[in-house]
Amino acid sequence: MAAAAPTLKARALRLLARRDYTRQELAQRLAPHAADAAELEAVLDECARRGWLDEARALEAHLHRRAAGRGRARLQAELRARGFADEVLLEEADARLAATEAERAQAAWARRFGTAPRDAAERARQLRFLLARGFAPEVARRTVPRVAVADDAADGEG
Repeated sequence: MAAAAPTLKARALRLLARRDYTRQELAQRLAPHAADAAELEAVLDECARRGWLDEARALEAHLHRRAAGRGRARLQAELRARGFADEVLLEEADARLAATEAERAQAAWARRFGTAPRDAAERARQLRFLLARGFAPEVARRTVPRVAVADDAADGEG
């Protein structure tokens, strides 16, 4: 005898027990199992009403997991891709990210490199590393140390 398929609500609870989802993400995961759109909306509404589905909590959890090595631009793109639609929440998150961007860039650079670049090519590589992770160009430039002037040039004087 085959086991009965879990209800849509049970599927939602199983997903939400693992991590917080946005309404859009949960809808995408549940849609293949829903009989119709009305059933899906009813389950989503119940989850939100009971506090199981909370956009603010999902946003905080995402930032807690991902903010350490990423810049504002990348994190904002991730939040929008995950379906965060509340502009007030996004603006508050952006303000908090802006306040800590320099520290996060410094920590990411130190974890990856930790030493000043030897030459301009190495500095460019380190800058690209930070830019690819969504840090602002001016933050990346301030984070990566400048290449030290070689002592050989000073020895030629004299």
